[in-house]
Amino acid sequence: MTIQALVTTTATSTKWFQHYIQSFNWESFFHLVTTRFLNLVALTVLFFLINLIGKAILSRSFKKYLASRDQTSNRLQTISMLTMNLFHYTVLFFWVYALLSTLGVPVGTLVAGAGIFSLALGLGAQGFVSDLVTGISILVEQQFDVGDAVKIGTIEGTVTALGLRTTQVTSADGTVNYIPNRNITIIANRSRNNMRALVNIPIATSTPVEQLPAIIERVNEQLVPAHPSIIEDPVLTGVVTLPSGELVYQVGLIAKNGSQFNLQATFLTAYLKAIRQAGITLPTHAMTTPKA
Repeated sequence: MTIQALVTTTATSTKWFQHYIQSFNWESFFHLVTTRFLNLVALTVLFFLINLIGKAILSRSFKKYLASRDQTSNRLQTISMLTMNLFHYTVLFFWVYALLSTLGVPVGTLVAGAGIFSLALGLGAQGFVSDLVTGISILVEQQFDVGDAVKIGTIEGTVTALGLRTTQVTSADGTVNYIPNRNITIIANRSRNNMRALVNIPIATSTPVEQLPAIIERVNEQLVPAHPSIIEDPVLTGVVTLPSGELVYQVGLIAKNGSQFNLQATFLTAYLKAIRQAGITLPTHAMTTPKA
């Protein structure tokens, strides 16, 4: 191509571009953009209000129902949280659908016609569906509710939220653990039955164990009436050897779930104080109290 031909082609392209710019209906374009933008903002505000008002109505309804029962129910709180979670995801789905439709995207046609996309979406949603099914199973089978003390795998704590995808368990140190529902396989629920609190008093082979029952009984007479969570009278098991090899004098307490750990600490402290006041020397090595 000669230089003259190149110049001619460039001049022609420039004239065409200038003609296109001049003939383009900028007013209609900006009107369309502005209209679409305002529609998107209006839809966003609308669905935000629907989500906010809907959650408020659901929350108030559940609170009113709980108040009419004159008691708190962990199961009702769990159902309330799951219902609000489901409502949130439903509103979110319709919001996205409305936004795409406003932009002119044929959502229905794309989903029905794009087989590969649908397959990829299905594979990606497997985890979500598994979380959802597991969450519903937990609720239906009443495996645990919000407020229950549980152990899920290696995580221990109190259930603070049960959602469609995850379960939140708050540990004793305040750590919030987010557990995908599909990963919940074995659950130890410590909030359903009465619990056994074992109080292990460290002793040595030279400790006069025959004096301990009387001292322990005196302490029990003082402490048991002050702790209504204790269901049965303390049982003095006697001298036992822990798996770690430690020699202890063991006392068992049957108490309401959730109170066993506090009772262990309270009674052990009182036992040790009374035993030392009686002039009995106890070993000073570290002692671990097994969890009930």
